[in-house]
Amino acid sequence: MYADIIIDLIHENVDRVFQYIVPSQLEGKVKEGMEVLVPFGAGNKRKKGYIIGFSEKCNYDSSKMKEIYEISDKAVQIEGRLVLLAGWIKENYGGTMIQALKTVLPVKQKRREKISRTIRLLLNEDEARKKLEEFLHRNMKARARVLAELMDNKELPETLIIKKLNITRNVIKTLEEQRIVSVESERVYRNPIQHTQRTASIVTYTQEQQNAITQFKEDYCSGIRKTYLIHGITGSGKTEVYMEMIEEVVREGKQAIFLIPEIALTYQTVMRFYRRFGDRVSIMNSRLSEGEKYDQMIRAKNGEIDVMIGPRSALFTPFARLGLIVIDEEHEATYKSEQIPRYHARETARRRAEMEGASVVLGSATPSVDSYYKALHGEYTLLELKRRATGQELPQMYTVDLREELKKGNRSIISDRLKTLIEERLEKKEQIILFINRRGYAGFVSCRSCGYVAKCPHCDVALSSHKNDKLVCHYCGYEESMQTSCPKCKSRHIGGFKAGTQQIEEIVEKEFPTAKVLRMDMDTTKEKGGHAKILSAFANEEADILIGTQMIVKGHDFPNVTLVGILAADLSLYANDYRAGERTFQLLTQAGGRAGRAEKKGEVVIQTYSPEHYCIQTAAQQSYEAFYQAEINYRELMGYPPAEQLLAIYMTSRDEQLLERGAFFLKEYAERVNKRKEYQIIGPVSPYIEKINDVYRKLIYIKQERYDMLIDMKDFLEKYIEMNSGFQKIKIQFDFNPVNVF
Repeated sequence: MYADIIIDLIHENVDRVFQYIVPSQLEGKVKEGMEVLVPFGAGNKRKKGYIIGFSEKCNYDSSKMKEIYEISDKAVQIEGRLVLLAGWIKENYGGTMIQALKTVLPVKQKRREKISRTIRLLLNEDEARKKLEEFLHRNMKARARVLAELMDNKELPETLIIKKLNITRNVIKTLEEQRIVSVESERVYRNPIQHTQRTASIVTYTQEQQNAITQFKEDYCSGIRKTYLIHGITGSGKTEVYMEMIEEVVREGKQAIFLIPEIALTYQTVMRFYRRFGDRVSIMNSRLSEGEKYDQMIRAKNGEIDVMIGPRSALFTPFARLGLIVIDEEHEATYKSEQIPRYHARETARRRAEMEGASVVLGSATPSVDSYYKALHGEYTLLELKRRATGQELPQMYTVDLREELKKGNRSIISDRLKTLIEERLEKKEQIILFINRRGYAGFVSCRSCGYVAKCPHCDVALSSHKNDKLVCHYCGYEESMQTSCPKCKSRHIGGFKAGTQQIEEIVEKEFPTAKVLRMDMDTTKEKGGHAKILSAFANEEADILIGTQMIVKGHDFPNVTLVGILAADLSLYANDYRAGERTFQLLTQAGGRAGRAEKKGEVVIQTYSPEHYCIQTAAQQSYEAFYQAEINYRELMGYPPAEQLLAIYMTSRDEQLLERGAFFLKEYAERVNKRKEYQIIGPVSPYIEKINDVYRKLIYIKQERYDMLIDMKDFLEKYIEMNSGFQKIKIQFDFNPVNVF
């Protein structure tokens, strides 16, 4: 029996699988995912490795094969389970096993431990006085300074002694060797959160909240593990429900992972969790230092924390007693990895929970169409929160037709109605959020007079404008010439939308000179803590108007915000993506949910060139069910997920001709596999940006109703790519049901 083993991941250059003999004494004892010690390299150094599979066939020269030494006595069961999860990710999303392992075992490099040292005086008062006199007599001034300080304070932190007395660590070491002082060392964890006092509070739940909590608790205590979808309107108290569910799991001696979509959400959310669970909570995100990340993973592995909060990568926290995974704002595209392997946190969380006997809770005011589809078909358990926890009504939503504004002569980005409402709020000392909806924007062309949008006749997505004056579909490659006048109303007001947050800030400051304005986008949040700084300033009412992109409209709770202006709903509505309608509805609903969350009534203005579009109308009506029905009909008609499954194959190369040939041959091979015409194969086509940094890009799409058949097709194509050396200079990625345009 032979074992396929991945060697210790700290060694980045060891990027392949090695085969070892399983000795007779270990047969039947070693299992997949297990950590073992093996001889490695010319010197047969003892190295840690993970078993990822077994074989009865030797793939190498049998005379050079080495035996596994033993099962690691320090083997942690958690890492074994994560290794098996990596195998599942590789199988379901493509890529190599190494890439999958680097994803699930994210902290690969050991960091230096942070140590706190305390210096304690060992001599009594008389002994210390005599020793001090000796040091002074022998002109040992540094030692004398340390001893004199310790005679006043029997113990002091080493850092204080070194800085205050301006001495070196060697002086302390000498005193320790002479048994004048003792040095006590303690491991200190780098904690990314400043300590917050745990506070007990009595929470009164609404009947809907209580029903959701009760159903979860009854299932959990009965040993039933499910995936739940909480569909709760903005302000319905989903976070309180999550925390009660997590508390139930922690009470049972288990641990929980709480995923949030963006760093911008951590500040307010973490403080709520910290007040509830104290220092048994930690966070993980990309803005932590490597040392902070390493320490949080060690704390998790040692069982020193119960709850980990973070974005997608926190899903792989090495908890030994995982009981619950919560994914807040589950509809967010950031839960899908854009690096190989292109896994989705939602499906991967379900797989990890299944492996570890845990439950999964998904939550959103605007669930993804995929999740709601599964809930209606019984795959998820649907829990609904239809009322705000405060009893406050949802905000009043207005739709402003920008075509009519143009006819009135108003060419500003701010409509007359929005301007009037902003002036009213400034007079009342209430706050305003102005949201520019640039998400997914990819150069669509529209008419400002009648609202016409140039669309692909075959795929029903917006065409994208290219620099060569062409309008192109990135699904099927259809193209047509750029229009100089609207084909519908003959207006010359046809083109793309160019305003960004900075331009809008300038317009607002000019229009409302007395207002204090804050802008929140990628530029203003670059520095560490940038998000929290801007959000804190706005929460403390240091500004009247907050301008920003999607990062300002999700999860934040500002009691004095009574007006939200959505400046350009169409920017995401006509992205060249079959999910454009879904994303627009979600963003409009999330943005609207920021208004009127306390006692004061809220209002929302949606500015659009397409007021008749079902996404705009259902968002204004605040009816998710009406939106879902219209959207799922469209998906079924066009054969898009979840009605059918979609595999995107991304191909890149610096050699344009090689890429063209590679894409042609890969498509041709896929057609050969498709003898029974069970798959629909589209492409190859060029994406919106055909070349980045001298790297050319191509796309092939494959549709099939069954996900497992798409995995089969991926496996066939991977073997074909591996067997043909011509693909070595082409980077190829597989993406199932992609959520972002390539």
